[in-house]
Amino acid sequence: MQNVLNVWDFFQKQVLGLRWLNTLIGNILKILGMEPETKLYSALQFFIYDSIKIFFLLSVLIFIISYIQSYFPPQRTRRILGGIKGFPGKAMGAILGILTPFCSCSSIPLFIGFCSAGLPIGVTLSFL
Repeated sequence: MQNVLNVWDFFQKQVLGLRWLNTLIGNILKILGMEPETKLYSALQFFIYDSIKIFFLLSVLIFIISYIQSYFPPQRTRRILGGIKGFPGKAMGAILGILTPFCSCSSIPLFIGFCSAGLPIGVTLSFL
């Protein structure tokens, strides 16, 4: 059991937490001659690490969400949500809205598509 916990701890910290990337950036900054005790070193390490991490995570997440969305065109969504009225329909619209990327680049066109597909306005507003 301890081996499983060790593997999970490694996976969580090194793979999911990208600790290896933070260490790599720190080593590169040291090679460039920066002192680890300075505020500039800490700020640069944080900025570079977080910029790369956020770009990577957003790219992976948007790819996964786009793949999921390819299975839910407006007509299919209308079939699924069109018959559900009241609170359950609004809850389903909100759940479907959670599955979309976080910017208006995709949410607004889907919202317009739902309106043109004839979904109830309450469901489409819950989606948005």
